[in-house]
Amino acid sequence: MDPVVIPILVAALVVVFLVAATVRIVPQARRYNIERFGRYRRTLQPGLNFVLPVADRVNTKLDVREQVYSSDPKPVITEDNLVVNIDTVLYYQITDPRAAAYEVADYLQAIDQLTVTTLRNVIGSMDLEATLTSREEINARLRAVLDDATGKWGIRVNRVEIKAIDPPNTIKEAMEKQMRAERDKRAAILHAEGERQAKILTAEGTKQKDILEAQGTQQAMILRADGESKAVELVFQAVHRNNADAKVLAYKYLETLPHLAQSDNNTFWVIPGELTEAIRTVTTAFGDQSAGTGLPASAERADADADADAAADVADSDKDNVGAPEIEPNSTLALDAVAAADEAAKQAAAAVSDAKAEAEAAGETRLPGRR
Repeated sequence: MDPVVIPILVAALVVVFLVAATVRIVPQARRYNIERFGRYRRTLQPGLNFVLPVADRVNTKLDVREQVYSSDPKPVITEDNLVVNIDTVLYYQITDPRAAAYEVADYLQAIDQLTVTTLRNVIGSMDLEATLTSREEINARLRAVLDDATGKWGIRVNRVEIKAIDPPNTIKEAMEKQMRAERDKRAAILHAEGERQAKILTAEGTKQKDILEAQGTQQAMILRADGESKAVELVFQAVHRNNADAKVLAYKYLETLPHLAQSDNNTFWVIPGELTEAIRTVTTAFGDQSAGTGLPASAERADADADADAAADVADSDKDNVGAPEIEPNSTLALDAVAAADEAAKQAAAAVSDAKAEAEAAGETRLPGRR
């Protein structure tokens, strides 16, 4: 080999080494801390950078993107002396590569220990129930403490989240029983409330039903009474319009009497005191008509007086029974009263029939004389 070529090759290798040692290419989202003779010189930014070979060297390479750090469960004692295990998740970002490399030896360990200490201070002032229900408050207090402490380390804590809070097994069982009892209580309250509403609605419906039925009965009674009053008024007007005399009224009065004993529930019945007067009126009326015939007036008057006396005796006997005390339906006196009532009804009907027969006979005897 030519002796000249060897120095050229050596010089070329030296140049290549110097160029490689001089050029530094930094990727995006990375930061390189450069030291010159062991002293911090500068931080290389992403892209092509030049350094002095041999004199400058890269001390640390840092990632400035937001990163996640999940710590192991740490035991923490609450205010009511219960030990709970808490897992935390931190979202942090390096904002100053120089401080992150030279202000703290291991920033991850420092953040972890600071988180545990802060958690013990915060949880120590809360009981278990407050710890389980105050995660937002715990997260806010943790973030405030960590952000203040890690600021001089060139790290910003963006978020702190409590991943899990694990109380002891005995506490879990007690909490499950408590939640089950609370659910049973709510179910019983809802059931009772439903029954209460159902009873209230049922009562309101019954009330409305009774009110409507009472109103309907009232309206029906009013309409019925109105109809009866109008009917009585029409009958009264018809009687007065036709100028009915006392004879017709007495006859209708006697005609109504047999209907008093037709009810099956009556054990005794009362004949009004006006029966005698009505019979006398009818007898007198038909006796006056028979006066125009050829029969003797004394015989006709005697028959009418006999019929009137018989009806008066029946009426007087029934009047004596009006003030009598009420008798049991199954007694012998009740049967006698029923028999007496039937007998009085038969006598009254017979008197009416006799009066009609005498009236017809008087009319037949008077017609030939007129001819």
